[in-house]
Amino acid sequence: MPGPVKTEAVVLRSMRYGEADRIIHLYTPHRGRVGAIAKGVRRARSRFGGRLEPFFRLEIELHEGRGELLTVTGAQTLDSHAALRGDARTLDAAARACDAVSRLFETAEAHPGVFNLLCRQLSLLDARAGARDGAGRGGEWAAALAFRLKLLLAAGLAPQLGACASCGEHEHLVGFSGAAGGVVCSACEAGSFALGEDAYSFMVGSLGSGLEEAPGAPDAALSQVERAVAATLEHHAHLRLMPAVARGA
Repeated sequence: MPGPVKTEAVVLRSMRYGEADRIIHLYTPHRGRVGAIAKGVRRARSRFGGRLEPFFRLEIELHEGRGELLTVTGAQTLDSHAALRGDARTLDAAARACDAVSRLFETAEAHPGVFNLLCRQLSLLDARAGARDGAGRGGEWAAALAFRLKLLLAAGLAPQLGACASCGEHEHLVGFSGAAGGVVCSACEAGSFALGEDAYSFMVGSLGSGLEEAPGAPDAALSQVERAVAATLEHHAHLRLMPAVARGA
């Protein structure tokens, strides 16, 4: 029903519109992805300041009319994630996380768990901004893939890892098949690609622990995990995401 709406939200994307307005994409806990217009936000004296930029977590007030876009009427900052904005790698990681949520959960269906997961990922990125604690690109890649695996779980697309996705065999799990929806045994490996023990352990560990406890893995294993995530999305969501981290980062 049209009228006022007040909700927490994360700004996924912000685009210029007209002479002074912005169209923003928001992710909310109980209304899913929402599109809204912020009128006059690009004027120097706008009451919204810069808080409608990507990655801000807000308490936002909207007006829902008859059109597809809601109108922003008020916004209070809950977390600006200022630190990640000053670090190119965490800024890029935040953009990829928001893009994955925006594309995989693009409807108005409520997913409070996805909202909380995105907020946690942005908080972790903000805390890690500027720090190079020895984990390097591999640690950042592992964290990004752990986040994507949890998104698959939230979307009902978590790969079958406990037994062969084709025949149910629990032994000799040697490959991964996007079409089958998970790991496959040596008897069913036709059309699959190799999934090593390190990659398998990483996937199991990531799905069974919090984001801040994501396990590490060698780059070769992370490459297999990324391929498994991509194959799952392509076969079951008909979706291709950009790589979890920038190539050569």
